[in-house]
Amino acid sequence: MAKQGSPKYDYDLIVIGCGPAGQKAAIQAAKVGKNVAVIDRRESVGGVCVHTGTIPSKSFKEAVVFLSGYRQRSVYGAGYRVKSDIVMSDLTFRCNRIMQIEIDVIHHQLRRNNIHVLAGTASFVDKHTVSIESVENTTTKTAEKFLIAVGAKPRRLPDIPFDGKNIFDSDDILTMDKLPRELTVVGGGVIGTEYASMFAALGVNVTIVDARKRLLEFIDQEITECLQYQLRSLGVTLRLGEEVKTCEISDGGQVITRLRSGKIVVSDCVLFSAGRVSATEDLHLKKIGVKTDERRRVVVNEHFQSSLPHIYAAGDVIGFPALASTSAAQGRLVACHAYNIKDKRIESDLPYGIYSIPEISFVGKTEEELTEEEIPYETGIARYREIARGHILGDEQGMLKLLFHRETQHILGVHIIGEYATELVHIGQAVMGLGGDLRYLRDTVFNYPTLAECYKVAALDGYNKIRIAQTIEKRGDD
Repeated sequence: MAKQGSPKYDYDLIVIGCGPAGQKAAIQAAKVGKNVAVIDRRESVGGVCVHTGTIPSKSFKEAVVFLSGYRQRSVYGAGYRVKSDIVMSDLTFRCNRIMQIEIDVIHHQLRRNNIHVLAGTASFVDKHTVSIESVENTTTKTAEKFLIAVGAKPRRLPDIPFDGKNIFDSDDILTMDKLPRELTVVGGGVIGTEYASMFAALGVNVTIVDARKRLLEFIDQEITECLQYQLRSLGVTLRLGEEVKTCEISDGGQVITRLRSGKIVVSDCVLFSAGRVSATEDLHLKKIGVKTDERRRVVVNEHFQSSLPHIYAAGDVIGFPALASTSAAQGRLVACHAYNIKDKRIESDLPYGIYSIPEISFVGKTEEELTEEEIPYETGIARYREIARGHILGDEQGMLKLLFHRETQHILGVHIIGEYATELVHIGQAVMGLGGDLRYLRDTVFNYPTLAECYKVAALDGYNKIRIAQTIEKRGDD
């Protein structure tokens, strides 16, 4: 039986956007008896996460790794491939299959919780009313409270002739008809680096152009250097510290990218990955007094309330950290605050995952941050080539690095590059969250052969460094 909303409104809560934040907020509110509707501009649920972002890009990566034989090259040779002639449809088949499964799962969850799904473009009429414009008609709905969870979209530079055929953004890159021979990626952030490494693993000649001096400046420098080395091994050309001046399509159909330094990069296709902006332009937020910043991100307080307390915002639409995992947690916290459900915000460090080839993941501080903060630390390192599981998986380049306090031996950071890095990082996250230290990782027993053994090897490496330093200091005192 459908739940009844407040006598004054159609719904207790209307969620605009059906990505991770919107889904979790809607379900949590419905669990405590609230009448909830979700509005999404697409006919299918899932938001950017399922349709153009997280799910398709990570599915594409797995298809690339499998069909290219990347994981087995150290065993069977650099020329090994599961399929010799890989075409775009081979790669997108897996993406489409997984996307449909995710859509079905989300549909079932919403239906099971009696959440109404309304397709159309939402915009605020007043502080408690939204207009929903669909292909068929335009309707209005009212609610006591709202959650804005419309996510973000690629930022398109006005002087770049995006056409979805030769020049792409990250939302339409997987719609290309065939694999290019050469690809230029403008922007060495997370998305740009991920796609650059995927296409390079397929044998595409990739050039990355970025104004910064190194890729992914927010991660540990040693991990970045390792990534850049492995990308170059895949044939990627790095044009770092370079800016794009113009980008145009030639009469022959190739894309000519001119850099301010005078260099010219010619390729079949260009992927522009120049950041993202919140997708709030159609909501008419200014009309009702909801404050946004220069990138259209909704400004919120610690409870995710906008400048109008009954209107919340969560997920990519509010900016950093803009992860699917944190968006889902934020959405649930919105419902908890809105309906006085007892809950506690997790204050521990968040894990970050970069699904490049090879994968990168980390939690906690970097060496640069600890140095700047003048925190005495030491490192413990384990390399996949020292671990039996690394050889079994065909990854001899991966590494795990622990950062720990020299005196208390508490874990301050975990940084991983290599196979299953985004899974492996959660062991370190759990130890850090529970206040664990190097002794736990040194003394515990891990299954053999597993990549988890890296933690023990890294802990022992760290202890050896401390022991040697203490021995030298003792000799000096004597």
